[in-house]
Amino acid sequence: MLLKAECLYMQVLSTFKALHRTRIAVFKEDDRALKAARLKINEEFRKNKNETSDENIKKMIKMGSDVEAVLREGVLQMEHVGDKKLMLRPRESLLLENVPYCDQPRKKS
Repeated sequence: MLLKAECLYMQVLSTFKALHRTRIAVFKEDDRALKAARLKINEEFRKNKNETSDENIKKMIKMGSDVEAVLREGVLQMEHVGDKKLMLRPRESLLLENVPYCDQPRKKS
């Protein structure tokens, strides 16, 4: 039983650390967003620190992992650079290889 609890503890800790690493990468150079995300992550983990149900803990680990994936894959950073102008600051991980568009379907051989 102790081994199972230790395993869950390690998963919780891993999820917590992953969320913070992703927060730092996603909101790079945006102190206000970095602080807000840090406070929210810490608040959610503190709020549930006394949870004892393995099933609920696993659900929360899954939720944390899903949130981390959404942050990592779906959040873009923009910066105001003038009146009604924004500059997109994509992370390297979000950039895709540029593949030329072709109007004609390829013929099967």
